[in-house]
Amino acid sequence: MMQLSLHPFLLSLLPLFLTLVFLLKWLFSTATATATRPPPSPSKLPIIGNLHQIGRFPHLSLHSLSQAHGPLMLLHFAAAPVLVVSSAAAAREVMKTHDLIFSNRPKSTITTKFLYASKDLASSPYGEYWRQMRSICVLHLLSNRRVQSFRDVREEETAVMIEKIRSSGSDVVNLSELMVELTGDVVCRAALGRKYGGIGGGGGRRGFKEVLGEFAELLGVFDVGDFVPWLKWVNRVNGVYGRVERVAKELDDFLESVVEEHRGRERKGGEREHDFVNVLLEVQRENMAGIPIHGDSVKALILDVFAGGTDTTSTSLEWAMAELLNNPQVRKKLETEVRLIAQPNQPITEDDLDQMPYLKAVIKETLRLHPPIPILVPRESTKDVRVMGYDIAAGTRVITNSWAIGRDPSSWDEPEEFRPERFLNSSVDFRGHDFELIPFGAGRRGCPGKSCA
Repeated sequence: MMQLSLHPFLLSLLPLFLTLVFLLKWLFSTATATATRPPPSPSKLPIIGNLHQIGRFPHLSLHSLSQAHGPLMLLHFAAAPVLVVSSAAAAREVMKTHDLIFSNRPKSTITTKFLYASKDLASSPYGEYWRQMRSICVLHLLSNRRVQSFRDVREEETAVMIEKIRSSGSDVVNLSELMVELTGDVVCRAALGRKYGGIGGGGGRRGFKEVLGEFAELLGVFDVGDFVPWLKWVNRVNGVYGRVERVAKELDDFLESVVEEHRGRERKGGEREHDFVNVLLEVQRENMAGIPIHGDSVKALILDVFAGGTDTTSTSLEWAMAELLNNPQVRKKLETEVRLIAQPNQPITEDDLDQMPYLKAVIKETLRLHPPIPILVPRESTKDVRVMGYDIAAGTRVITNSWAIGRDPSSWDEPEEFRPERFLNSSVDFRGHDFELIPFGAGRRGCPGKSCA
């Protein structure tokens, strides 16, 4: 009877109760909106977010969007939030002030297939394994002492290229092909101990540089399935995943044979070379890293060396030559410097390079205008953080547009002009301390091979 008597009373309170619920919800949402201040963001479409605004050349599309929305901009690739960094100040915040928070790597289907489930250095998640891999690279593979030990290799292969140019006479010379061959041969000898002509056996044998070229191309493919899982079928239908599987198997079979070749020489007691494979096998055998280093880790690190040391270097050399051809005054000034230092009928050595400040300025200016990787390898935030007054959620991907930063008028006078002179009386360098010039990145996830490059 009591329940029946209370029922009308409860019904009379229902409007008040609903009003209180809506009021509390409004107050809560207002407080959340006040506390959370996301970076500026262009309008997005349902499901795909801002993916439709990323064109064939993403660094150009992102630069155009940043012109309207600012140097720190939030996009959405489907449901995934993506922070776009387009200025030196924003890059400093991400790569120095909050470097630890932004030291993770987002997962990628293609790199996972290529790089042995991210057992390499470049794509592995931030943690103890990554720290050990970086230690191996910094201490054993890419130290200044190790880089200098391959000086003869660099000079010999450069001399080979110059002789090819000289012997061509009046014929047209394809400098792009020669530079790809040069960088590939230098890295091959340093990493594997000798040059290799091809990969595979029998009629399926392909040129080593051809396979590496396809490998580099596929690493740069945008995989929509990483952002919209139900669209993974797109790269299956268009053949991208099939190509990835094929090239990954070719490279794995090749690297496995190279590692076995080195182990075979060790078993025979032959003189050990000091190429990267032997160094890694020694680290593995002596457990120098402090954690077990498996065969896949050795192969993944070797692939990192090739990915970071071949295509990027040849591309930079090609851009430098293109700019010199387009700027005859710069070319004449550089020729004058070289002729003053070079000895008659003697090859230029690496010691001579220290006496060529204008050459170094030409290289810096080339890297400013044409960074080999226009968009740096993505990062990912590990927890909520505030950057330049904006709130960034944990799990946000970070894209740094080094191409846009190198052409930012707030950092550079006449940024579209090729003027090496800007570096002659400037301390700005590309080693990761000056954020207006970061072709190799900066912070924990910066490229450890800067000196080698």
